[in-house]
Amino acid sequence: MSMAKILVVEDDTEIREALVDVLEHEKHTVDALGDGADAWESLQRYQYDLIILDWGLPGLEGIEVLKRFRGKGGGTPVLFLTGRHTVDEKLTGLDSGADDYLPKPYDMREFRARVGALLRRPKELTSDIIRWSDIELDTKAFRCLRRGEEIRLLPKEFALLDFLIRNRNLVFTPDQLVDKLWAGDTEVSVDAIRQCVKRLRTKIDVPDRPSYITTVVGVGYKVESE
Repeated sequence: MSMAKILVVEDDTEIREALVDVLEHEKHTVDALGDGADAWESLQRYQYDLIILDWGLPGLEGIEVLKRFRGKGGGTPVLFLTGRHTVDEKLTGLDSGADDYLPKPYDMREFRARVGALLRRPKELTSDIIRWSDIELDTKAFRCLRRGEEIRLLPKEFALLDFLIRNRNLVFTPDQLVDKLWAGDTEVSVDAIRQCVKRLRTKIDVPDRPSYITTVVGVGYKVESE
């Protein structure tokens, strides 16, 4: 199992720290929060490989965080933790978009097994072929096709389009795009991101149709679900 970036949202400090200890022992990178509103904000800004979410949270209930995340097109696997044990409550969690459900109290060995299973699950985010609207990206061959015709993209243009499509419906500022895509490249500036978006639009957009890349005025860029 490869290292993953995981978000843990649990308001009980002792439980939260225990979960973080287990995950960091497995060499994962962990963001840990105790408030549902903070979790929702983090999910709009960052991409995770797995979300571990408690039901009963201050700020915003876990079930509401989950519904919003799925409603915005978020596809990251979610493991739901809760002290609620009835079948109806379990179904509510699963129907809201949870991938797995672990009632409290639970054994840490079972927790680790559930996390491992979710991280091994095949998902679109690890696919070599990304399809969205009439665009197809082959991430192994670094080829971009629109309606079957190849569009030649520079590496940074390809990386930007790939990232926005994988994280569709989420808005990213130019600064965030620099951090997420080219953190180690001192030559990439905020202005370079804007120029990259401009070049991408010139290459992939169709005349008299809205741009594939939406500008959110004063914030940044996103692509939307089809």
